[in-house]
Amino acid sequence: MNDNLKRYLDKYRKELEQSYNHYFSQLDIPSNLKQSMLYSLEAGGKRLRPILMFVSYEVYGTSIEKVMSSAIALEMVHTYSLIHDDLPAIDDDDYRRGKPTNHKQFNEATAILAGNALLTYSIELISTDPLLSSDEKIQIIQLLTETSGPKGMLAGQILDKGAEKQAVPLEEMERIHALKTGELIRMAIYAGAYLGGASEKQLNHLTEYAYYLGLICQVQDDILDVTGDFSKIGKSVGSDEQNEKSTYPRLLGLDGAIKQKEFYVDKAFNSLRLANAEDSLLTGLTKYISERDH
Repeated sequence: MNDNLKRYLDKYRKELEQSYNHYFSQLDIPSNLKQSMLYSLEAGGKRLRPILMFVSYEVYGTSIEKVMSSAIALEMVHTYSLIHDDLPAIDDDDYRRGKPTNHKQFNEATAILAGNALLTYSIELISTDPLLSSDEKIQIIQLLTETSGPKGMLAGQILDKGAEKQAVPLEEMERIHALKTGELIRMAIYAGAYLGGASEKQLNHLTEYAYYLGLICQVQDDILDVTGDFSKIGKSVGSDEQNEKSTYPRLLGLDGAIKQKEFYVDKAFNSLRLANAEDSLLTGLTKYISERDH
């Protein structure tokens, strides 16, 4: 990662965390619910989705203040999905980001309710954002609910569960992960560029870019489940194989998965060029996502 990108990531992670701490400090709710919500939200992570929203916004706009509430809302939705993914009924994971998963730290009922609370609070943040017009609020809420709901992330999750213990072709795996992982990435990139004033043509090319970036993110996750280090990735290595999940290395072999990732990277870069965004930090972020070790 180059120094410029690292400074950017560090700066906006800090701004993001300061902002959501401000929102939670004003939230008068049962203490165990707030603790559970914050436990997973503050567990660390790359903050990839909100940062993608910031970067996409800055390609066409100016101050990221306008997208801050939307970015926090998106991170809340992503965090809710991780809390629920880790539950015994889904992936049954004990660790997330190097810490006990939410249901291990608290209990299953609290984890479920904390996930639900993060999801619903995210909508409240957008709907009460004084920096967005009514039309912008409607557009962002519609985009968030579409990408995280039954036509987006949730569709991908149930298809992913259905693909366990069987070999699925590459085309079906791409469909699963474009929904499960890629839809929230599409939300991040599209929402940022839309609020920044991108043209319809640019938004179309960025939607294509987001599709490939979601696949890059997933294939690298699959690779790290084979080659990663628990101390870096913060969760058990080999859990995909143990759960007999359909993954790129399982379908294509490790070398084949790496080659497929390189194909997606080339496609993503081409979409950025068509959107006049090849000189933005999106290029550096794409390289970082494709080469990360955690």
